[in-house]
Amino acid sequence: MNHPPLFVNAKMINYIIRRLLGAIPTWLLVGLVAFLIIHLTPGDPAAVMLGPEATHTGIEVLRERLGLNKPFLIQLRDWYLGILHGDLGYSFFLGRSVAAALWERLPVTFTLAVCAMLVAVFIGVPLGVIAALHPNKLQDTIAMGISLLGLSVPEFVMGLALIYVFAVLLRWFPAGGYVSFTENFPRALLHIAMPASSLGFIQAALIARMTRAAMLEVLNADFIHTARAKGLPEATVIWRHAFRNAMLPIITVIGLAFTLLLGGAFITEVVFRIPGMGLLTISAVKRRDYPVVQGALLILASFVLLMNLLVDLAYAYFDPRIQYD
Repeated sequence: MNHPPLFVNAKMINYIIRRLLGAIPTWLLVGLVAFLIIHLTPGDPAAVMLGPEATHTGIEVLRERLGLNKPFLIQLRDWYLGILHGDLGYSFFLGRSVAAALWERLPVTFTLAVCAMLVAVFIGVPLGVIAALHPNKLQDTIAMGISLLGLSVPEFVMGLALIYVFAVLLRWFPAGGYVSFTENFPRALLHIAMPASSLGFIQAALIARMTRAAMLEVLNADFIHTARAKGLPEATVIWRHAFRNAMLPIITVIGLAFTLLLGGAFITEVVFRIPGMGLLTISAVKRRDYPVVQGALLILASFVLLMNLLVDLAYAYFDPRIQYD
C-alpha cells in the first residue's frame, strides 16, 4: 500500500478545522462536568476545603475568592471565560495558579506516557504478529497468555512487583523518583524504566490482541496469497503487504491506549513517587483542592480529543482511500 505524500493541503486544513469545531461541544461539556465538581460536593465547598477548624470569616473569604457567592450561571460564565484566557483558578494549598502548577507537572506525565507507549508498541505489535503467523500453535498460546496476564494485572500491582524484584531484590533500578532526560539522560532512563514498563505492559496486551486479529484477517486475503505465489520473500509479504494493510485497527487501539496511559499514569506516579500531574491531582483530591482537580480533568479531556483527531489523520495517511471530505 503506497502512502500519500506528507504535505498539508487545503482539504486537510478544512478537515482539521471541522474536527476542531466539532470537538467544541464535547469540550464545553467536559468543562461543565469539571465545573460541577465543586458544586456537587456535599455541604459548603469552602467549608470542606478549609476543614473542621475553619472560622465563619475564613469560609466567607474563601467563598468570595472562589466566586461561590455569585449566582450559578454567573459562576459558569466566569469559569468558561477564565478557561479561554488560560486561567484555571487558584490553588490555596499550593499558593499559586492551577495552570502554572499543572503545566509544570504535565511534561513529566507526558514523558511517562510516551515511554510507556513505546514499551506497549514494541512488545504488543511483535507479540500480535507472532501469534497471527502461528495461529492455534505454541507461539500463539504463549503470546496470548502473556497478553492475558497483562490484561489481568492492574498497573499498581505490576508496579509493586517490579519494585520488589528489580529495586529491592536485584537493586538494578531506583525504587522511585524522577530525573529529567534533559538533566541526565542515563539516570533518567533508569528512573523511567520500571514505571514505563509497568504502565506499558498493560496496554501491550490490548495492542497484541488487536494486532493478532487484524493480521489474521489480512493474511487470509487473496492479495497475500498472490504475493506469496509470485515468490516474494516472506518478510516482504508480512511487513510490506500484510502489516501495512492491518494498520488501521492497530492505529485505533494505539490511540486509545495512549489516552488510557495518560489516565493510568496517575496511579503509576503515586506508586513510583513521580512528581507528575497524576501525583499532584491525587494529592489535590485528598485535601479537597477542587480547582486543581477541575484543571487536571479539563487538560486530560483536551488531550483525549486531540488524540482522536491525530488518529483520524493517521487513517488518511495509511489508507489513501480515506479522503479529507
